[in-house]
Amino acid sequence: MLRVIADCFSCGLYVTQRRGLSRPAHEILTYFLRNPDAVDSLEGIARWRLREEAIHRKVIETQSALEWLLEEHFLIEVTGPHSTRLFRLNPEKQNQAESLVEPAKRKKPVRRPKS
Repeated sequence: MLRVIADCFSCGLYVTQRRGLSRPAHEILTYFLRNPDAVDSLEGIARWRLREEAIHRKVIETQSALEWLLEEHFLIEVTGPHSTRLFRLNPEKQNQAESLVEPAKRKKPVRRPKS
């Protein structure tokens, strides 16, 4: 059973409770159970929770976008001896891809720092 136990209409926050444990409390408790020697402040816990939530949303958004780009053949999945999925631009669709991206918003390739 799910019920609202608190809300903040001005900030859009709705705290729900399932079996006596709110979602934030469940996430925090799970973290400390996985890391029983961990010690953190309120701000530290809030930071990693926000970071994990942002990453989770971005992974889902990115997966959806990649699937569409693959279905439309703008990207090609590269196969090899590795287990990680890799993607590259389909050279046969490059002109069409360029026409979808506005020239003013097109950015130079991002250079990743060498590790």
